[in-house]
Amino acid sequence: MSKKTKHEDHEEHADESWLLPYSDLMTLLVALFLVLYAMSATDAKKFEEMAQAFSSALNGGTGVLDYQSMAPTNSNLDEGKAKKNDNVVDTNRNENEIAKLRQKEQEDLEKLKKQFDQYIKANNLTDLLETKLNQSQLLITISDNALFPSGQANVKPESRQLAKSISYILQSFPDYSVVVSGYTDNIPISNNQYSSNWDLSANRALQFMRILLINPYLNPEKFSVIGYGEYHPVADNSTADGRAKNRRVEVSILRKYQDTTKTTSVSAK
Repeated sequence: MSKKTKHEDHEEHADESWLLPYSDLMTLLVALFLVLYAMSATDAKKFEEMAQAFSSALNGGTGVLDYQSMAPTNSNLDEGKAKKNDNVVDTNRNENEIAKLRQKEQEDLEKLKKQFDQYIKANNLTDLLETKLNQSQLLITISDNALFPSGQANVKPESRQLAKSISYILQSFPDYSVVVSGYTDNIPISNNQYSSNWDLSANRALQFMRILLINPYLNPEKFSVIGYGEYHPVADNSTADGRAKNRRVEVSILRKYQDTTKTTSVSAK
């Protein structure tokens, strides 16, 4: 009886062909990292040459290094300098234009102030009206004695012409914003019509503005009213003369181009 030959099991070897592409991939990755590291130390021209060579090695395709935006080029730097110079030129041009507009505005307001001063002098109103030109506005101050009966906001019939005359002067300069403000002294109001000096001052400013806006050449969108009551005095309320100065209406013609570096103050009384 013959013995059956027992064959020993042979160990099967795994397919190692995958090592070749793996090693190629690792080689390419190492090369990529080296190139990326070298990017920080190379100039724009060398970077472009390296990008072209490396892209050609990768199957002649378009690689990530082909994007020139990854590294600054001379043309990018020149373009940045040109834009910066353009911004400087634009800024200088704007400043020059604003300076010219500010000068024109100063001339306009001085002319407007001169017209008011001539009207005040011609009508013997120097004790009741005052003008002042400063860095923010042309201010016309009107004593309440020239406008209202005591404790009331209705403009006196003989004073309505004053408001109309002011409106005629203002119509030559229609582009300026105008604020009409009312003020009182610190004596509490005591009548059935007004509960406080706030109400009285605000209504006085409103009534005066309404007469100004009878003039159809004035734009109502440019006008506003404020009532300050007793809280912005210009004189001491402990005396009758001081209280009289505090009871007033102010017409403010506001500057559009204020120059905070200068303080121009011209007054006439």
